[in-house]
Amino acid sequence: MRLTTKGRYAVTAVLDLAFHQGKGPVSLAAISERQCISLSYLEQLFAKLRRNDIVSSTRGPGGGYSLQRNAAEISVSDIILAVDESVKMAGCGDSDACDGDYQCLTHDLWQELSNEIREFLDGISLAEVMTNQKVKEVSIRQDAVSASA
Repeated sequence: MRLTTKGRYAVTAVLDLAFHQGKGPVSLAAISERQCISLSYLEQLFAKLRRNDIVSSTRGPGGGYSLQRNAAEISVSDIILAVDESVKMAGCGDSDACDGDYQCLTHDLWQELSNEIREFLDGISLAEVMTNQKVKEVSIRQDAVSASA
């Protein structure tokens, strides 16, 4: 599977947000610092995430972003799709005409793999990722590094 930087960064940033929103809205600057993702890139991603009801924004001092829904109700694929990404393996897309007017030899194979990946990511909620012990440890380490900076 070839997931672009946009999709990976979106999932990472929303996961960071989910870990930190308990103290109120989270600024993109804080996510940028912890995750080493460009602030301008995060602004672009979060505009799409907001339009697709993954996050909501709060303006003004102390403003930032919060999850629009409970972390258990947001799947990894929801986030990827919100930033206009797909998990398609076939270079020919959904079209039945891969090579001119005909399907390529491996079209159905790659289409089936894409469907499996999508199903897998549909079945993983943000809340489930947050319960992973290794993910928790990374978040704690990032917070410690960020606090000492």
